[in-house]
Amino acid sequence: MTTGELATIEIAKEYLNFSAGHFTMFSATERENLHGHNWRVACEITTPVGPGGLCFDYAIIKRLLEGICEELDEKMLLPGASPWLRVEEKDGMVLAHYADEQIPFLPRDVLVLDLRNVTVEDLAGWILERVRTHPKLAGEDIHRLKIRVSSGTHQWAGQEWSKA
Repeated sequence: MTTGELATIEIAKEYLNFSAGHFTMFSATERENLHGHNWRVACEITTPVGPGGLCFDYAIIKRLLEGICEELDEKMLLPGASPWLRVEEKDGMVLAHYADEQIPFLPRDVLVLDLRNVTVEDLAGWILERVRTHPKLAGEDIHRLKIRVSSGTHQWAGQEWSKA
């Protein structure tokens, strides 16, 4: 029997994590030093409960998030859409140009993301968009999707999408 009820499922598995380096930029001239975090990812999905008492096979979401975490793991994350940072490949290196600094990295160690800044806020939005628009979820009746990212104990930020 379908009751038309909605359920919210939270996915916060221990394996939904990645270790990555970054620096937050506060302005065109002030930034943190290069450092890293053991980042965590969690997700909430609100969707109708089906006749069998199950929303849908949300293992799809677990696999998507796990793949994203694997992609980010052991990388230096750089924001490719920053108004303050320019990234280029030159002479076999990735160069991050910030203010009067030129910060070199090996290409294999860097992942340039379509972000303004590598922060928990922007990472949550980037992951949200990747999950929300993934073809494997195209047929699911998702009413709300929220992604949270943590850079440390008790420090989370989230972004959320809701069906119009």
